[in-house]
Amino acid sequence: MSSGERFSLTVREIQEGDIQGILSYWLDSDSDHLKSMGVDLAKIPPLDQLQMRLRTQLKQSYKEKVSYCTIWEIDGEAVGHCNVSDILYGKTASMHLHMWANENRGKGCGLKLVAMSLPWFFNNLELEYLICEPYALNPAPNKTIERLGFEFVKEYETIPGSLNFMQPVKQWRLSRDKFKETFGN
Repeated sequence: MSSGERFSLTVREIQEGDIQGILSYWLDSDSDHLKSMGVDLAKIPPLDQLQMRLRTQLKQSYKEKVSYCTIWEIDGEAVGHCNVSDILYGKTASMHLHMWANENRGKGCGLKLVAMSLPWFFNNLELEYLICEPYALNPAPNKTIERLGFEFVKEYETIPGSLNFMQPVKQWRLSRDKFKETFGN
């Protein structure tokens, strides 16, 4: 896909048929790619646990969810996902961005797809704030989040998610008011 090509970008909620793509991403991705995102390979759960987590998410109401996932599509083909975890319904959640294949990274689609995911999170989970804490040494998600109007809060060391190692992260925050002002949703 060159920068001059036209393509259709869509975002939708996860469905049963998307589980295999997410599983393949976590279990078959290049280990160097996963490490560059701050993933501790030893913390990736086995296939059956990952499947169970995703299937549970499909059955829960928005108020019950502890994790919620949107699927990114380019020309109707699933190419990645954006999910939130640590959900406190009506308050806050932590966002994570995942473009599955190398050929789709760095093309500018991620920025648009994350922007298209935001209404799903703010509206369905009635969030006041959305937090994103990308690995500080991974410039792509930090650049994307900044361009979307997230406010830089701080850089510090933490284990930002259940699959991560201790790492420096940049914490970004987007309020509901800023979301409405920027995206009009």
